[in-house]
Amino acid sequence: MANTSLPLAERNLTPEQVEALDRRRDWGLTLQVIAGQFAVICVFLSLWVGQDLTYSPGWAHPMAYYMAVALTIVLVCGTAGTFMRRGIRPID
Repeated sequence: MANTSLPLAERNLTPEQVEALDRRRDWGLTLQVIAGQFAVICVFLSLWVGQDLTYSPGWAHPMAYYMAVALTIVLVCGTAGTFMRRGIRPID
């Protein structure tokens, strides 16, 4: 008898398919953890971004650039990790 607590699509998987599903969900969790760590870094960077944008001359705004890179990492890793954990197939 199938386990009724599982979603319909996952009730009759082979052991190899279950392993692939677990690996994908583990990678999703890893990406979500990376996104969370970079979110904490973004909080600390936000303390300096305003001062950097106000007082740095010309295009020399290294903290703003670091903040933009960190936010991009948060968005990409968080979105990809969430999709992988939900069950959407990864891009190979």
